[in-house]
Parts: sequence; structure tokens; C-alpha cells
Amino acid sequence: MKKNPEAMLLTTTLRKLRDAHACTSRYTFLREALGAKYGDTKPINLLRILETNGLSDALWVMQATVQNCDTVARLMAADFAARVLPIWRKKYPKDDRPAKAIKAARDFAHGKITREKLDAAGDAAGAAAWDARDAARAAADAENKRQAAIFVSYLLESNTL
Repeated sequence: MKKNPEAMLLTTTLRKLRDAHACTSRYTFLREALGAKYGDTKPINLLRILETNGLSDALWVMQATVQNCDTVARLMAADFAARVLPIWRKKYPKDDRPAKAIKAARDFAHGKITREKLDAAGDAAGAAAWDARDAARAAADAENKRQAAIFVSYLLESNTL
């Protein structure tokens, strides 16, 4: 896997997961995997959650990280959307709104545009974003492994399980 310049250590804690109202069954599953003596405020690497609970849980946990993960989350979302952009282009070859919204998300994450310009790009995408989301869902099963690899690439460089 190639090195990712955006890689960063992302952690959470059992307390943060409870405060974020984690799903009881998935929280219990993680708690059991960590062991009964795992501390309430001891950091849990998101790569560990990926390994233990899977991609859906690891992505959900990004809302309850100790570190600010806005940039990483925004860039991953842009990468996920870009993976299904060919489906959109095949169906709507002349509509470039989703591609512009993806570029704006990346530019905002890198500090190249303001929140106002990002919002304008999102507004311009409008209904296209919903259609792109539907296309993404249709391709989700095939993309699950690729998304896990993208997730790992953003975290792996400065992490150990």
C-alpha cells in the first residue's frame, strides 16, 4: 500500500463511544475483544476497531475520536465518492456536478477554498449528490474492501495495532 501523507493516529475510548451512543451490541462486541480490564479512558486505535468490528463500525467511530479527524474524514469521503464516479458518468456523461463537489471537498480539506465555496459547490451538486449516493450504495458491496484499504491508508502510517 502506498504511503499516505494524510495518515494520522486516530483513537477513541470506551467512554467516548458510550457518550456517542454506540450501538449496544457492537460496543459489547468491542469491549469483549479488548478484554474486561481495558480501561474506560485508555486509547483504542481505530485500526484495532477495524480489525475487531469491521469497516462500518470503524467509520462510525470517526465521530467519536480523541483527535480532530475532520480532514481525514472529508478526504476519505471524497475518495469513496470518486470510486463510484464512473457509474455516475456512465449514466450522466454531461453532468460534472458530483466531480466538482468531490474536488471542492478535497480543496476544502487542504485549505484551498473557504467554507462558503465548499457550500456553494455542495448546493450546485444538489440532487446529483442524492443520485450519486444511490449509485454509491448500489456499488457498496464491491467497494467495501477498497474502502477498508483507503481507511487503512489514512491511518496506517503512524499506527500500530
